[in-house]
Amino acid sequence: MDTAYLRRCLNLYRSQILILLLAGLTTVPARAQGYKYIRKHLERYDDKTVHYGFFFAAPVSRFSVGYSPAFLTADSSYRIYSPNRPNFRVGFIMNTFLQDHFDLRIAPSVSLMNREVVYDYPGGTSKTETRESTWLDIPVLLKYKSERRNNSRMYLLAGGAFSIETNVRRRENQGLNRLSTGTMDLAVEYGIGFEQFFEYFKFAPELRFSHGLINLYNPGTNATSIGIRRLTTHSVTLYLNFE
Repeated sequence: MDTAYLRRCLNLYRSQILILLLAGLTTVPARAQGYKYIRKHLERYDDKTVHYGFFFAAPVSRFSVGYSPAFLTADSSYRIYSPNRPNFRVGFIMNTFLQDHFDLRIAPSVSLMNREVVYDYPGGTSKTETRESTWLDIPVLLKYKSERRNNSRMYLLAGGAFSIETNVRRRENQGLNRLSTGTMDLAVEYGIGFEQFFEYFKFAPELRFSHGLINLYNPGTNATSIGIRRLTTHSVTLYLNFE
């Protein structure tokens, strides 16, 4: 009587036990496939105090024009503005480790800048004053970086930049009928970037904004200077950093 009862129990649960075994065998490979090994490049990168690198950048820059009171009374133009113009910049990076989330960055560079001031006159005519020059830029930035996730992390940076014009195209009659601007600038800079670590180097695209603090306008008495009171620089720059 007991033997028959045991046999019926085995026959009853045999199919269920087989289903459970098959389900277990299929879930084990699925779980194993969910874990993927990711190699961490430059694992000891942050242990070094100072890192060096270089960058290429594409700034889009313009002047911010402030009008003088004479613009409404004595200037023959009805609009003065500065359009955005693409430029080129190349430089060197020195990045100093301060603590886990903060670095100090100095990135001297040479910029080939082309800024314009356009004067629109009644009747559909216009005149363009162009400032083509080479600038030496020395930005000093504080960098805040997030925790590193495998081979990538985000960062923010902010600081200031001192710039000096080193080679400007001048004309002999510039003081008579040309717009005159200064040769030194001081700007506030801030931006955001993304770092990606590779086997032998780190690549970091970055977007940075710059706002000039110094009035570059040199007062004059010619027609191009009557309606202007202030000229400051503004730039949006895409950086490609290699360290």
